[in-house]
Amino acid sequence: MSHIALYRAWRPQTFRDMVGQQHIIQTLQNAIREQRVSHAYLFNGPRGTGKTSAAKILAKAVNCERGPAAEPCNECDACIGITAGHIMDVIEIDAASNRGIDEIRDIRDKVRYAPSEVRFKVYIIDEVHMLTAEAFNALLKTLEEPPGHVIFILATTEPHKLPATIISRCQRFDFRQVSLEEQSERLLEICRSEGIRADEDAISYIARLSEGGMRDAISLLEQVSAFGGETITLEAAIDVTGGMAADHFYQLAEAVKDRNVAAVMPLVERLMQAGKSADKCMENLIYYFRDLLVLKLAPQGGAATERVVDPQRFQAMADAFTPDRLFAMIDTLNRYQVELKHAAQPQTLFEVALMKLCTLSEGQAREGASGGNASDSAGAPSAEIGRLRQQIEVLERKLEQALKNGIAVAGQPAEGGGAARQTGTRSNAVRSSFGGSSGGMARASVKLDKYLAEAQNPAFNAFRMKWNDVLQGVKDAKITVHAWLKDGEPVAAAEGAVLVAFKNTMHRETTEKPANREIIEKVMYDVLGEQLRLVTVMMKDWQAAAAGASQLQSEALQLESEPTEASEAASQPIWVEEAVKLFGEDLVVVKDND
Repeated sequence: MSHIALYRAWRPQTFRDMVGQQHIIQTLQNAIREQRVSHAYLFNGPRGTGKTSAAKILAKAVNCERGPAAEPCNECDACIGITAGHIMDVIEIDAASNRGIDEIRDIRDKVRYAPSEVRFKVYIIDEVHMLTAEAFNALLKTLEEPPGHVIFILATTEPHKLPATIISRCQRFDFRQVSLEEQSERLLEICRSEGIRADEDAISYIARLSEGGMRDAISLLEQVSAFGGETITLEAAIDVTGGMAADHFYQLAEAVKDRNVAAVMPLVERLMQAGKSADKCMENLIYYFRDLLVLKLAPQGGAATERVVDPQRFQAMADAFTPDRLFAMIDTLNRYQVELKHAAQPQTLFEVALMKLCTLSEGQAREGASGGNASDSAGAPSAEIGRLRQQIEVLERKLEQALKNGIAVAGQPAEGGGAARQTGTRSNAVRSSFGGSSGGMARASVKLDKYLAEAQNPAFNAFRMKWNDVLQGVKDAKITVHAWLKDGEPVAAAEGAVLVAFKNTMHRETTEKPANREIIEKVMYDVLGEQLRLVTVMMKDWQAAAAGASQLQSEALQLESEPTEASEAASQPIWVEEAVKLFGEDLVVVKDND
């Protein structure tokens, strides 16, 4: 047999030929045996899982001359005619091209006539979600009160687009994706029947590539067999389908693991020369790191790594990465994948993404895994900020008391010596980190206290996930504003305002213009459903303030735990101080008689 007709030859002709839908098959067969066939069915599921095939088999089963039977005989005139498409009472309609009200009215007019050749008149409407609202309304009346000799079978991949009134009048069956084992077994059966020698790795690769669709798997097998003749190898399957070999993933992951940027560039160039697309490579690499992460976090999980070809090698690679780093790498690749759709130089952007992975530090990985970004990674939780503020108040009261006792602030001569100057300097640094007026730290243009307190709020993390939608909305509204805004990054939200940090001053100033701000705030309202103000800050100012917040607690504890010279001097009797002034510290020894 010619391999060109492989799919048509192996299309299911009976229920027992179908793969992976046993629960649906059993239900339909029981209904036929008990003569309780419904007047309307809704077959829903991913593409290539057998919805249309099941509909035709059901039409043959109820109209078989030896039935109605749980399995059609495929030998009588009715079964042969339905298989060939010659029976006029079994009508298959593609709703994608016949979606208007006129076509449905034609069905409504003809449905009342009895079938002329078989027992039941069966209407199979494929991609039924494509019908217009008017067509659905016309179909609804027929589904409510159908004649006893009519069966409707609606098939769709998107049931959520169907009106609830249609769904409620049908028996719904959800077709699932076919498992990797079931697909591989059927593909091997086809190869044995067709006299094709196939490597198990090649069959597994084809099954994984079809993503649970049996029709796609058979089509890919047909394509690869046409290329390789009587033998199918993994290399041939990868070349024909344009995929990436597992070794390519391993080499890229190894270069990222070793932070070897020099090794990344030749690997990418080799992939591009082989005709691989940058977006497909990026997508496959995300899947690869996802499998590494699942294997690391849930090694005993059964549904973890169907894409794994060499388990031992894969396990060794998973052990070389920390979960935080894998989380951060997947997040980075995902953000670059969004930009890749609109990139003029996809290969360059893919290379930049890989170089970013190579230079990703462990600190940035931990920050990314905790839900933040490098820009707001040092932000402390709100509870910790509250404790730090209390410690600041204690320190300020102590400083005020020290000033009353004659100790001067930093930078001025004082009787208390260097310890008092050190205390004053630390107090200024503490105030500066929360937007105070003193200290040497760069001061942000907005008060960041409230934003630091809300940086890790789960509600803000939900907003961050919708930031790409905001960017897309701004781009649709005015592409020039999007060009400036995409340099910014949301870092916190508080009191009805979103704080966006910019790396470039010009980008920030342009975004701040009233006309541009109005566009951005309107898009945020459309996307989020609430009115939010746009507040901007420079990235360096935000990082400085966030770093100050994270270091504040250790500084405050050190001030409380270390006794200063001033506190030690205050604890000494007056006559000891006078003795020190007269004879010097070297000659005065204080002994405790107790």
